[in-house]
Amino acid sequence: MISCGDASTGAPALCELAALLQLASPALPIGAFSYSQALETAIDAGLVADAESARRWIAAGLDLLAGGEAVLLLRLCRAWRDDDMAAVRLCNDTLLAWRESSELRLETEQMGGSLSRLAQDLEWGGPDARARLASLRPIALPTAYAYAAVVLGIDEAHALTAWLYSWLENQTAAALKAIPLGQVAGQRILHGLRGSVARSVRRALDCADEDISTFAPMLGILSSRHETQYSRLFRS
Repeated sequence: MISCGDASTGAPALCELAALLQLASPALPIGAFSYSQALETAIDAGLVADAESARRWIAAGLDLLAGGEAVLLLRLCRAWRDDDMAAVRLCNDTLLAWRESSELRLETEQMGGSLSRLAQDLEWGGPDARARLASLRPIALPTAYAYAAVVLGIDEAHALTAWLYSWLENQTAAALKAIPLGQVAGQRILHGLRGSVARSVRRALDCADEDISTFAPMLGILSSRHETQYSRLFRS
């Protein structure tokens, strides 16, 4: 059996992969399954009604993430790695400010807080690092995720790929429940958007300051409408 301390060929890479799989797993107890990020309202409004319109909606969401949150997640990985708490706080404050509705703000704070507490419970990182993590309240999900990726020794590009794929998987699961779609239709969406995940990673890695954008007025409007939507399965 290979352990992270073994000198066996490939052991560090396998340990990184195992850590990454845990961090991106749907079993991670941070509540991702309970949010749709306005997809439920898009379905209620008739903007998403079948597998193809769901695929287009999710693809547009990936494109939005690539030019905004994904860029800051990468910068947070570097800031945590360099112990640059000023940069960490700036990115965290920016992420919180980007959330346009109360539900979207609650989502990132709740999930970020849950992941931060999990990192404490599992003792991810040394005492000093965990103390710096605990000082961030409220904490956005990408901030806590970047911390976990760094202290677990995960490459930043790999961490971002898993984060985007996890988002894709959660959105697809929401579509399966709310439209509803069959399992095979969901797998087609996941399979068809794998290339979009890879392109989003490359775009985020190459994104300059002046190209960062989270402009998505329809998303903000739909998220706000979800707060008073009559019938809801999800918290956002």
